[in-house]
Amino acid sequence: MTNLQKEIMNIKKDKNIKILAHNYQTYDIQQIADYVGDSFYLSKISQELDCDTVVFCGVNFMAETTKMLSPDKKVILANEEAYCPMARMISPDDIIKFREENPDYTIVSYVNSTTETKAYVDVCVTSSTALKIMNQIENKNILFVPDENLGNYIAKKIPNKNIKLWEGYCNVHDRVTTEEVYDLREKHPNALLLVHPECREEIVNLADFAGSTSEIIKQAKESSNDEIIIGTEVGVLDYLEATVPNKKFYLLSKHLVCPNMKKTKLEDVYKAVSCEGGREVVIEEELMNKAIKSINEMIRLAE
Repeated sequence: MTNLQKEIMNIKKDKNIKILAHNYQTYDIQQIADYVGDSFYLSKISQELDCDTVVFCGVNFMAETTKMLSPDKKVILANEEAYCPMARMISPDDIIKFREENPDYTIVSYVNSTTETKAYVDVCVTSSTALKIMNQIENKNILFVPDENLGNYIAKKIPNKNIKLWEGYCNVHDRVTTEEVYDLREKHPNALLLVHPECREEIVNLADFAGSTSEIIKQAKESSNDEIIIGTEVGVLDYLEATVPNKKFYLLSKHLVCPNMKKTKLEDVYKAVSCEGGREVVIEEELMNKAIKSINEMIRLAE
């Protein structure tokens, strides 16, 4: 552990701070975090935190979700410029317009959406909970926003539902090509290919397994295969290389680096715990009361 990491550890202990980090953060940040995981795990943990302040290492919508689930805590986004482009591909006005034109639809939003959008949808889902939650929705007609690739992946698994898809996408996973899959398969013919369903359908169809970040990590750890191709953000590969040294891991594509997740540096975390940087998450009360309903419904249906 570096001196800066040790200093962060000491400060957070003295100030009763908990650090939450998404799996896509760099490994030096994952090492000093109290909790590391995917969106659903971090959402659940947010309800159980025993601390005064939370420093969130991820993108803005995640920190906002933590604030909604822990309204009594001070929540600081470690790097105020870290955001998710996909979350901005759908707006409250889009939801309102669709609902007016399609009143018989249940609207489901990927958690990768703004707080403002969450206030107008019926339920949120994460990649690890989407199938379970959407299976429980009684309504046959569903609009899934904003990730078209994830929505298509789920729709294929529940053909009894009439699922309309929004044309949003993750600008990291969506860039993976079939050529890259064929190339890695040729170089490592015995390797297991694990991909995230935010990848395009043709990529998912070529994979041995598709699942959420946490599911990919679980599969990689438990598989008897000692060579694994990782088809999600490089932060997952970094974690696996550090914690599972007896296996070889290969990144499916050079594009699998999220520039926004990587905006957060260890120095940002130090400044945030020292109250010298980051941005405190503040959500207007009326908006929070509306948006939290779709988050609470996600947690209820995912249990």
